[in-house]
Amino acid sequence: MAAYGYSGKILRVDLSSGYISSISTSDYSSLFLGGRGIAAKIYWDEVSPAIGALDADNRLLFMTGPLCGFPGLSGSRWVVCGKSPATDPESFTYCNLGGSWGAHLKFAGYDGVVVHGASDKPVYILIEDGSASIADASHLWGNGNIETRHALKQAHGETARVASIGQGGENCVQFSILLAEDDASGSGGLASVMGSKKLKAIVVKGKVRPVTADAEALRRVSQYARELMRGMPMVQKELTPGPRMKKVACFGCIQGCIRSEAMAKDGTYHKYMCTAAQFYQDAAKRYYGPWSTEAIQVPFQATMMCDDYGVDTNSLAAMMIWLGRCYAKGVLNDAITGLQIMKIGSIEFIERMIRMIALREGFGDVMARGTIKAAESLGAKAREQVTNYVTRAGHMTLYDPRMFLAHSLFYAMEPRQPIQQLHEMSLPLYKWLDWADGITTAYVSTDVFRKLAKLYWGSELAADFSTYDGKALAAKKIQDRQYARECLVLCDIPLNNASSVMYSDDHIGDPSLDSKMLAAIAGGEPDEEALYRTGERVFNLQHAILAREGHCGRDADVLEESFYNRPLKFVGLNSECKAPGKNGEVTSRKDKVIERDKFEAMKDEYYKLRGWDVATGLQTKKQLEDVGLGDIIGEMERQGLVI
Repeated sequence: MAAYGYSGKILRVDLSSGYISSISTSDYSSLFLGGRGIAAKIYWDEVSPAIGALDADNRLLFMTGPLCGFPGLSGSRWVVCGKSPATDPESFTYCNLGGSWGAHLKFAGYDGVVVHGASDKPVYILIEDGSASIADASHLWGNGNIETRHALKQAHGETARVASIGQGGENCVQFSILLAEDDASGSGGLASVMGSKKLKAIVVKGKVRPVTADAEALRRVSQYARELMRGMPMVQKELTPGPRMKKVACFGCIQGCIRSEAMAKDGTYHKYMCTAAQFYQDAAKRYYGPWSTEAIQVPFQATMMCDDYGVDTNSLAAMMIWLGRCYAKGVLNDAITGLQIMKIGSIEFIERMIRMIALREGFGDVMARGTIKAAESLGAKAREQVTNYVTRAGHMTLYDPRMFLAHSLFYAMEPRQPIQQLHEMSLPLYKWLDWADGITTAYVSTDVFRKLAKLYWGSELAADFSTYDGKALAAKKIQDRQYARECLVLCDIPLNNASSVMYSDDHIGDPSLDSKMLAAIAGGEPDEEALYRTGERVFNLQHAILAREGHCGRDADVLEESFYNRPLKFVGLNSECKAPGKNGEVTSRKDKVIERDKFEAMKDEYYKLRGWDVATGLQTKKQLEDVGLGDIIGEMERQGLVI
C-alpha cells in the first residue's frame, strides 16, 4: 500500500526506446518528500554535467507532492525540473505550476513522471488509470497550445488534463513555456527540452484519489487555514481590466487569489493575471491612449498569443526594454530587426514579435536566445543596454534586491528568479505599506511587521531595511521554508500572505501551518523543524548540483554589476521605495545601491550560518553529512567542490 498522500509510483518513459516503467516513490520520499526534492535527487543521480540541456540523456521531471489532490490546502501545485538552455552555463532549473494538471496526474496513479531519451517523431504521453502509453503527435506538431489542448481533449474526453508546448517549445526557444490545464504556465526554458525530445504533450486522466491518514484532522487543518486567511487582501499591481473577467481558482485552493480569466473573442476564457497580464499593458496604454478600447483588449490578446505560441511574458517584457534601448542608442533599427520598434504597444508589433521568436524567423532567431545571449551575440554596445532590469536567466527583475537586501542572496544563488522566496518578505511589506500610507483598514503596523520578522525570519533586524544586519539569517530561514514548500508542493501566495493575518489580536500568522497540513495527510504530530530540515537538505542538494555544473563557490554567488552602481529609482506598487527603518521609523531605499563590501560581509555571515566554508563559499563534508547528504560527498570531493 502506498504511504498516505502518495500514489506510490513514479512513471519513467524512455522516448528513445519507447520503454515505459515505474519506480517506487518511497525510494525518495522519506528524505525528499516530493516536488523539487525528489526531482533534484533523481537529477543528481542521473544527469551528469557533460549532458547538454537539449541532449537526449537530459531528464525532464514532472513532480507532485504529498499534499497534491486534497481540497482546502492549496497543495496541488506541481514542478517541472531539468537542465535548461536558458541559463549560462546550462544548469538545473525548475518551474512551479498551478491549475489542475498535477492533481490529475496523481488521480491517474502517479506521483511524478521522469522523461528521458528523444523520439524521432512528435509524440505525446497518455497516462490513464495507472498505465501509460506513447502516441503519435505528428498531426499536432506546429499547432499552438490552445489548439493542441482542444484536440487532445476531443480525443480523450473533457476530463483529461493536458500539458503541452507550442511552437516556441518545438523550436527550442530558450525562454519558451509549457502550458497546462487552466492555462498554468511553466517557464525556465524547460519547454525547449520537451521540444528537443519531440514531446508535444502529456495527457493525464484518472479516478483514484489519494488517501489521508486522518480525514478529521484534514478537515480541521483546512478550516484552520481558512480562518487564518479570512479577509486577507491579495496584492497585485494595477491591472487594466480585460474583457468580461472572472475569478478562478486552482484545484484544492484554500480561498482563491488574484487568478482571473477574461473572455476571448470566440467566447472561451483564458488566463489574465499577474505578470502575464501586466507585461504589455503599459505599452498598450502609451500607444493607444489609457482609456481606449484597444488599451483594454490588446494586453489580453498579447497574453493569449504568448501562451498559445509558448513564449514567456516576463522574458518578453525584458526583451522589449532592451530593444527600445538599443533602438534609442542606434544599435538596432527596423531594417535589422524586421520590427517597427516605434510601434511597441500595438497589436501588430507584439503579434509579429511573438511569431518571429516562436518560429525563429529572421531576427527572431537572435531574440529566441533570450535577452542576455541575444545582446552578447551583437557585441558590446548591445550588451551595455542590458542592466539590472534583467536577471541572469533573462527575466524581468522583480522585488529588487536594492529594496529587499535579503533578496540579494536569492538572486546570487538561484538559477532563475525564485518567486516563492521573493514573496515571503515582499507580500507582508506591501501590507505594511498600506499602514504607512494611512489606509484605515491596514493591520500590519511597524510593530506587527517587526514581530513577524522575529518569528519568521529570526530577528527584528530583518524588519529594518536600513541595515544589512539580520538579512543573512532571514535569507536562510526563507530558503529553508520555501524549499520545504516546494517539496510539499504548496502555493506560496496564500501561505506567504498568511504570515500576517487580519482577524487575530496580534495579526501574526502560524509558521507551523505547513507541518500541520503534512501531519494531517501523513499522520503523526506536526514537526515544523523537521520539515524545515527537509527544505535545508533540498536547498543544499540543489546548490551541490549547481556547483557541479559551474556555479561554484563565492565567486559565483554574485549579482549583476549594475546593482552595485545604479541607484534604485522605484519598485512596483511602491514608487517611493518606502520601508521600515531603524527603531521602526519610515525610511526609503530610493537611490540606494547594493554596497559591495556589506554584501560580501553578509555572504560571510550567511556561509557561516549554512555551515559552509566562509573563505571559498564551498559546502563542507560535515555540513552535508549533518543534513543527510553524505552519499553525494564522494563525487563532490572528486571534483574539488567540497571542503
